[in-house]
Amino acid sequence: MSQVVLITGASSGIGKSIAEFLVTKGFTVYGTSRNPKQQEVNGVHFLALDVTKPETIATAMEQVLEKEARVDVLINNAGKGITGPLEEIPEEELRSIFETNYFGPLRVIKAVLPTMRKQGSGLIINVTSIAGYMGLPYRSAYSATKGALGLTTEALRMELKEFNIKLTNVAPGDFATNIAAGRYHAPLKQDSPYAANYGKSLALMDEHVDHGEDPQKMGEAVFAIINEKEPAVHYKVGAYMQKISVFLKGVLPSKVYERLLLNHYKL
Repeated sequence: MSQVVLITGASSGIGKSIAEFLVTKGFTVYGTSRNPKQQEVNGVHFLALDVTKPETIATAMEQVLEKEARVDVLINNAGKGITGPLEEIPEEELRSIFETNYFGPLRVIKAVLPTMRKQGSGLIINVTSIAGYMGLPYRSAYSATKGALGLTTEALRMELKEFNIKLTNVAPGDFATNIAAGRYHAPLKQDSPYAANYGKSLALMDEHVDHGEDPQKMGEAVFAIINEKEPAVHYKVGAYMQKISVFLKGVLPSKVYERLLLNHYKL
């Protein structure tokens, strides 16, 4: 019997690539979007779901269970970006990014846990980010949300071990997607004390996305994780230098590592 996969944020970018790749491998895939335009695209069954609205999560879960009676894999992929000097980001935008990137995945996890516990099995994959392993200039809030989700996963997988429900994080680096278009950008004000450095950093971030990896690599990575008998706690997917940066943070003195980041962002 085909495994049933539920993936949030599947209408574009990394989520779309993962969903469509898993369809080619024989999975029954339900993708979610806040406003799906079609019920099925390239073999992916679409449902309306907004991770900031609990009622839409409950409805989507009911629809999946009505048709399939189970959920074998949950992939928490829905999220958004945010950039800007922390001092100049409105508090409502800071709260909004946590609602989507942190509390959103937790809501979906809570919705699927009773079903997985009843099944006696399940796998939850949280899509975090390489940026979640380090505080990046002008991406402080984004790094914070992804870091928080990664640490929560570490704790929760121990809480759920007795129920045979497995959790893991997969952290992508920069991929060639439309994420930059959907980010909240604090306005680049010419009279801001941060104008010069924020402008340079913003241009560099966009360049990284434009020249990022093929998002199909994330589909391949997730497929491999699903087939692991005992998934690891963390996986990193992306360019070599981005993955090695996480290793370097663990072995270099903190000020040396900070200097590497400052040099990279030309600050």
